Amino acid sequence: MPPTVTLRTALLYWLKLGFISFGGPAGQIALMHADLVERRRWISEGRFLHALNYCMLLPGPEATQLAVYIGWLLHRTWGGILAGLLFILPSLLLLIGLSWIYLTWGHLPVVAGILAGIKPAVVAIVVAAAWRIGRRALRNALLCAVAALAFLAIVLGLPFPLIVLGAALIGMAGGRLAPHRFQPGGAAPGERRDYGPALIDDDTPTPGHARFTLRGLFTAGAIGIGLALAIWLLLAAVYGVDGTLARMGWFFTKAALMTFGGAYAVLPYVVQGAVEHYGWLSAPQMIDGLALGETTPGPLIMIVAFVGFVGGWTHALFGPAALPLAGVAGALVAALFTFLPSFVFILAGGPLVESGRGNVRLTAPLTAISAAVVGVIASLALFFGQHVFFAGGQLQPGALAIGAAAAVALLRFRVGPIRLIGACALAGLVLSYWHA
Repeated sequence: MPPTVTLRTALLYWLKLGFISFGGPAGQIALMHADLVERRRWISEGRFLHALNYCMLLPGPEATQLAVYIGWLLHRTWGGILAGLLFILPSLLLLIGLSWIYLTWGHLPVVAGILAGIKPAVVAIVVAAAWRIGRRALRNALLCAVAALAFLAIVLGLPFPLIVLGAALIGMAGGRLAPHRFQPGGAAPGERRDYGPALIDDDTPTPGHARFTLRGLFTAGAIGIGLALAIWLLLAAVYGVDGTLARMGWFFTKAALMTFGGAYAVLPYVVQGAVEHYGWLSAPQMIDGLALGETTPGPLIMIVAFVGFVGGWTHALFGPAALPLAGVAGALVAALFTFLPSFVFILAGGPLVESGRGNVRLTAPLTAISAAVVGVIASLALFFGQHVFFAGGQLQPGALAIGAAAAVALLRFRVGPIRLIGACALAGLVLSYWHA
């Protein structure tokens, strides 16, 4: 059995993971599995999959939640908090830096040409995400119908929270009337492999701090909600209830609670609010932000830091002379209110979620939401595609060619997103000089 893992060793690992975790949620989870299950043996395959299955059913970025969950199991509450913070810190700092570079020099021809090549790659990545999630989530005709209804609803302009609520109600009814159609996904027992004894093994007793108690649930929940409320009230008191930072805090809290199925699922809601309602940034800027998010390590939902940075900069929160400071404030507020609910869900509700294992009536609404997510992501691909392939109301043959090649590379040859974006950026730069 591996030796006991010290808190210092664990924290160094989570920080390193934050710098190398490219490839989106799937790549991050695979990296954690290779490190923690296969090589370091901190946790068994069964316990890892058990944690992963329930993190995927919760709203929020599942890779971040998984890091918090394992850190919590190993080193109690502070272990989980520090694991999550160190996992997301590198991507937050990198996106703040890239956002500043983008707003300062993004108008230069070289930068514009690179972004022109990356944008079609982003559309292809979103299409590939819908395909991958759909293969896992749409396991029968009923779930396919839920996805189609969600796609139609978002295209017609229905609010994203209403779509999530409708899917949950369908799942509640389906869990009672047709439970076999709403069984949660996940790896089958026969797919698990034995890598030898682990520090937290299948038969290791649940640590005392991870056992469910009503007192623990309410204490952790109250602290998390109280912290969020206190920070929001401070922002409202200093900058006004209708101020940009207070609005960002409330908006990104709602976005975090709607993030079923990963970052791609909540992006349509972010687009509806940040682009169409509040005007913090434009649709092309949103696509550029997603491109930057795809090139950085850490959770993809960290794109909210870009949204917050551009929103703070655009609205000149602290005056024209302090645009970078306003951008940093917006990025920090957006990230804080997006990720705080994930910490609360794990630290407060982790034991409760585990106690509901195998109860299809509890998991059926979330299974239906996962199906709806596929339709929502498909609508996101349509939205981005319209702005990229028909920019200015005219067909863009170069962008269409790059997007088609990127889709083939992703779906047929499984090219990694970083290599893909690099190749598409080079293609966009060459085309920009070709047409110059």
